Amino acid sequence: MAEVFGQELREQLAQARAELASALAAGDEDGADAYRGRITGLLRIARRHGIDLPHSPEEELED
Repeated sequence: MAEVFGQELREQLAQARAELASALAAGDEDGADAYRGRITGLLRIARRHGIDLPHSPEEELED
């Protein structure tokens, strides 16, 4: 079950990153901010459950 949860988080993270890129390309800063928040939230959930998701330094979580 944990593997399914981890895979779901990976898929949602990939989708949020794609949507962030689209928002940035369209010049939609509000949308970009929303997707940055989504990415941060997904990474926070993963960390809380011990799931290691690759992320960039810009996506680093603050403790």
